Parts: sequence; C-alpha cells; structure tokens
Amino acid sequence: MAALITENFKFVSLFFKSKDVMIFNGLIALGTVASQTMYNIFAFDCPCSSGRNYLYGLAAIGVPALAFYLVGIMLNKSTWDLVSECRLRRCRKLSGAAAFAVLGTIIGRAAVAPVTWAVISLLRGEAYVCALSEFVDPSTLEGFPSGQGLEVMARFPCKSTVPQEMQGFWAEIERRLKYESQLLGWLMVAGMAVVLFLLLCMKRCCSPLGYQQEAYWSQFRSNEHDLFQRTADVHSRILAVESVKSYFGFVALEKEEKQQLEEHQNASPISSTEWNRITGICLYREKRGLPLYSRLNKWAQYSVENNIDAMEKEMDTLS
Repeated sequence: MAALITENFKFVSLFFKSKDVMIFNGLIALGTVASQTMYNIFAFDCPCSSGRNYLYGLAAIGVPALAFYLVGIMLNKSTWDLVSECRLRRCRKLSGAAAFAVLGTIIGRAAVAPVTWAVISLLRGEAYVCALSEFVDPSTLEGFPSGQGLEVMARFPCKSTVPQEMQGFWAEIERRLKYESQLLGWLMVAGMAVVLFLLLCMKRCCSPLGYQQEAYWSQFRSNEHDLFQRTADVHSRILAVESVKSYFGFVALEKEEKQQLEEHQNASPISSTEWNRITGICLYREKRGLPLYSRLNKWAQYSVENNIDAMEKEMDTLS
C-alpha cells in the first residue's frame, strides 16, 4: 500500500510539474475571481452621484487590473533576467526576435490576472451599471417622466435613493446596462481566446524544437531551478557557518546541518564573474548539434573544456 501511494504521489507530482505554467495561471485566475467576488461583496459601494459614478466604476475595473498587472510583471523571473541582461551586457546581443519572445512571455503571463478581473467585473455588471447609469437616455424608456437630469439617472444603481415614481424603471435600466456589460465581457473572452490561439500557433511554427523536445526543455529548466535553489541553500549555509564560527569560535548546528558540512567541506565562494555568466536571458542554442538549454548549462559545457574565450563569446550570444 505504501509503495502504491508513493508511486501515485510521484505521478501526480510529475503531472503538475510538467503543467506548472498552466496550473500556475489557473491558480492566479481562481485567486483573482475570489478577490473580485469578495471586493464586490464587502467593498464595492457606488456613490450614486452624477460625475462620480463614472470615475468610481472605471476605477473599480481598471485600478485593480493595473495593480495585478504590475505585480505580475514584478513576480515574473523573466523580468529580472531581462533587467540583469541590460545591466550586465547592455542588451547588445539581444536581437529583435529574442526581445519579442522575452517581452511576450512577460506580458502574457502578467496579463492573466488583470484580464480575469476585467472579464469577471464586466460579467457581474455592478461596476458598469454604476459607471454608465447616468448616461442612459431617458427618452428611450417608455413612460419615463420628462425633464429628468443626470443627477436623477445617477441614483439608479442605489435602488433605495430612486424617487418613488421612478422605482418601476429600475429593473429595466439595470437589465439594459448589464446586457451591455456582459456583452463586452464575452467579447473580451472571445478576443483573448483568438489572440491566445494565434500566439500558440506562432510559437509552434517559429520554435526550432519539436513538441517532445520542448516539453523536455521545460522539464529540464524546472529540475535545474529546483536543484539550483536547494544546492544554493546548502552552499550559502556552509559559507555562513564559516563566517559565524570565525567570529564566535563555534557554531550551533543541527544534526542534518553537521552532516551537510561534513559532506561538502570543499565548498568555496563563487566569484561575481561566475555569477554574472549564469545570470540573464537564455534562448535555445546548440553546440555541435547538442542542445544548450540554459545559461548554467552553457557554463557547464564550456567549463569542461576550460575554454574561457569561447565561454565569454557564448554567454554574450542570444540570437
């Protein structure tokens, strides 16, 4: 039973690991939906005042979407790879195709949350009703009292503030505005679906890799990142042990940390030059027909040959 559970766990882990981008984007979308729902329940409160409704409704849709977009850009590793590339190498080897690919990845992943927020806001309709209620033409409403200004129409999102003689028009105005809002929401969904389909087709057509090798590349990068982070954690702890011990004369270690220290006594500091060589943007390249999947992979291949000149040239090459 234990073996069966272990195998099933490994299978599920590998599945989610291979689908990490899709799963991550899905979780972002679900989190955005939950945030939007909570906002509408606990925080959304239309001012129901002419001149304020429009600004409040647009802000309720646009400001959170902009915030989500900026956060998405900041949390994307590719953003900081691009910044590092421009800082270290002034982007002098970044071709137009490479720049388009990197920026497309950053923008595409960052757009998941804001687009989800905007679509859900439009499908729910509260913000749109609040923003545009005062612009409804009273003459299009059969039997509506004449001579009513924007101030009266702006009250309709708040049913309790609508004059008694106009209460019967509240449902018609809300239904009309929600129809427009939901139509825009579904048009946005359709537009994003078409754009996503075209981008995926372009990616598959322009990629130098086959489907299987691209899946392998994704798995390689995920494994390399995990191993690098775990190894960096141990390496930094070992160097920290040396610093603390040199100051206090001893260091308080857990049993596992003592074992790590004994196993990796040869750990030494890494120069800034070596760190810079593995930092930045990396696109797929080959060396004598063999793939170079990452900057660290390039560094490892050229370090074996101890060819520093070729390494420097390769580390500056992106296209």
